[in-house]
Amino acid sequence: MTTTVTIHIDGVPYAVPDGMNLVDAARIYAGVEIPIFCYHPKMKPVGMCRMCLVDLGFEVRDRATGELALNPDGTPQVRWGRKLETGCTTTVRAGMYVRTRTEQVQEARRDVLEFLLSSHPLDCPVCDKGGECPLQNLTMRHGPGTSRMAYDDKLHLDKHVPLGDLIYLDRERCIQCARCVRFQDEVVGDDVLAFHERGRRLQIITTSTPGFDTYFSGNTTDICPVGALTTADFRFGARPWELTNVPSISPHGPVGENIALSMRLDRDSGGVQVIKRVIPRQNEDVNEIWISDKTRFGHHFTLSPDRLREALARKRGELTPVALDDALKAAAKALKEAGNSVGFIGGPMTSNEDFFALRELAAHVGSRKLGLWPATLGDAAPAAEVGIASGSRLTELGKGDAVLVVASDLEEEAPIWFLQAKQAADRGAALIVANLRETKLDRYASRTVRYGLGGAVGFLDGAASDETLAQAANLVVFVGNEGLGADEHGVLLRAAANLLITTGHAGRRNNGLIPVWPGANTQGGFDLGFESAATRAMLQSAPDVLIVVGADVAETPAGAAALDAAKFVIALSLFPDATTAKADVVLPIQSFAERDGTFTNAMRRVQRFYTAQGPVGESLPAWQVIGLLGQRLGMDRPRRSAALVMKALAESVKLYAGMSYPALAEAAVQTPPIGISPGFYGGTAAAPTGGTGLQWPSKAESRAKLSVTPVEAPQAVHAGAGELVIVPLRRLYDRAPEFFASAVMHGRIPQPFVALHPSDAARLGAVDGGRVKLSAGGASLDVTAVVDATAPEGLALLPQRLAPGAFPQEPVAGRVEPVAEAVAAD
Repeated sequence: MTTTVTIHIDGVPYAVPDGMNLVDAARIYAGVEIPIFCYHPKMKPVGMCRMCLVDLGFEVRDRATGELALNPDGTPQVRWGRKLETGCTTTVRAGMYVRTRTEQVQEARRDVLEFLLSSHPLDCPVCDKGGECPLQNLTMRHGPGTSRMAYDDKLHLDKHVPLGDLIYLDRERCIQCARCVRFQDEVVGDDVLAFHERGRRLQIITTSTPGFDTYFSGNTTDICPVGALTTADFRFGARPWELTNVPSISPHGPVGENIALSMRLDRDSGGVQVIKRVIPRQNEDVNEIWISDKTRFGHHFTLSPDRLREALARKRGELTPVALDDALKAAAKALKEAGNSVGFIGGPMTSNEDFFALRELAAHVGSRKLGLWPATLGDAAPAAEVGIASGSRLTELGKGDAVLVVASDLEEEAPIWFLQAKQAADRGAALIVANLRETKLDRYASRTVRYGLGGAVGFLDGAASDETLAQAANLVVFVGNEGLGADEHGVLLRAAANLLITTGHAGRRNNGLIPVWPGANTQGGFDLGFESAATRAMLQSAPDVLIVVGADVAETPAGAAALDAAKFVIALSLFPDATTAKADVVLPIQSFAERDGTFTNAMRRVQRFYTAQGPVGESLPAWQVIGLLGQRLGMDRPRRSAALVMKALAESVKLYAGMSYPALAEAAVQTPPIGISPGFYGGTAAAPTGGTGLQWPSKAESRAKLSVTPVEAPQAVHAGAGELVIVPLRRLYDRAPEFFASAVMHGRIPQPFVALHPSDAARLGAVDGGRVKLSAGGASLDVTAVVDATAPEGLALLPQRLAPGAFPQEPVAGRVEPVAEAVAAD
């Protein structure tokens, strides 16, 4: 329990938590903003900039009796310090007195600003930070009115220095606060920035190859208190006061990062609203104030020229542009003829409203074939039973707690959870990482576990006897599906539930299971009755009509075969892909930026996103397209808005009861408060306007009796003579059209490759950097071989969605054969 103490700030008493940072205590409890540059509440205080200098004093007590020494008027005597102290490195304690407005304090602030401005360029009119710059604000409030510095003494430095291909540095603007260096070191663990030179020539450099090699580089531009760091796709693009921030949710990954889309009418785009930048939106329950570079830079697909802009229908074997009404008529005709032999498959970027519309259409035609893509996932029931409890915050895990990560490379699959697991370990939590290969999170683990292919279930089934896990005050278990088939993934999730039930951690705050699903709304699909198992059944026996929404089913051989076997395929998609190429009717749909909707993250938090830009071409929200199709089959006309769809959903789905759009728009109070204000700068993270979401409770929270279900691992895949087991991996940066449309990221997306152990490469005759052909499941890929000593022997590690062509997405035995290089003719 937190102890409260009384401190006095500028003569006024305040009750604040004992040991709290003085800058935070003054701002949160007293409304007094002690100005800062280098301090940030998410990092350790360093006292570098000296802007937060204050006058500190303490009550005088009699050494013999411990009684307060009083002045003649009865007030406590205060012994003031001989010099000013940095507020950011001071923690509050009982009897503390603080003065923030004395002449000595004001003079110190003027001096700090005068030194900072001595060589700072006067380019505010063209600076990206202009209008949201704390140096501007604090200079106006505390700075000198005139300059005493001679222009000839100004230090001139390089102004357009690429730290990498995403972030640019203006060395003249940098005030050496070290926020960017400390963020990369303390928060991320990628120590890729450093100081170089000394004195006035001190400057930021990158120490990695390629430059600024991290998945979180854009966050440094948010927390930079001046315009020294800018992003490649926003610099000189707009002024902050021209932008309107629209609340949204990242469409990339299971975390559900809260973001704001900074919108402006853009001349170069034909005078329409465009996303000029993506910034974090504070939600301490989800992503705090951080977002991954994929989320920040991966928005350009929303206005990609490659987007589908009109409906297509197959005529004489060719897909031809047609009117939307004609495409819907053709689709409705096929559905009427199929009866109930209709299957529905939704992808991981499909919203809850879209899933609900599909569910209603399925009920109308009498089909129960509700499939979820990808088809490689297990059952979500364990997450519903013992999923992480409502109100949990990963930021609160520390000493005495435990975090277990199984079969997942968190940095590649859910970067924000990687940060939070790493920081939990930094605070003293036991971090145990179990996988069939080495991952980056191993660096911060208390213990790593290596199991062979098929060994994940056996490890987790025996984990309850591990004292570290059993005796932990709090236990959070992340479960992915790396190296697992769908059946094994389902068993592994059940084994995780057994662990939490056996150790008594289920249903308690800051405890529970977090499945590392692919995509933004896989959990929402499960919640509305869609399952990967149903998809697998349809791939085995295709219905007469397949309706596919936001999923490239043809990216696997089984999916392509099912599309060929179906008599009629209706595809709702953002982009043309292998699935739309096989479809009979193609209907364009809107992206997350063009519509209202909700996603449910893997922690079961339902969150709203809002309309930010106009529609592309003739595209409509998927739920509306599905509703128009249903109307032609005798259903009621589509609802008028996404809000009404959500209202009907909440009335039909018990888990979502009460989750109306107004309820989801309510924002919880965020501590520490981050945002732009005259005296405190935590970064360009937006306030939680638009809502912080609602989390539906797991079954364990209702104190329902839960039982342990015995598990048995399925038979592992074995390679035959001359074969390896090819294991698909998820990479953060891939060539999916929703990400590859961001040209600024092309330099970070690897070429198609497969990682091989040196002994396997030598046996097969493969060389590092040489071409190899992978063959499995009736499919083949031509990729580059990467010889990697950390790759498990006998396995070929194949990142998905890098190479064009269909290939299995589960572990499969296959051949890896060198491709002879063509010899150039003389």
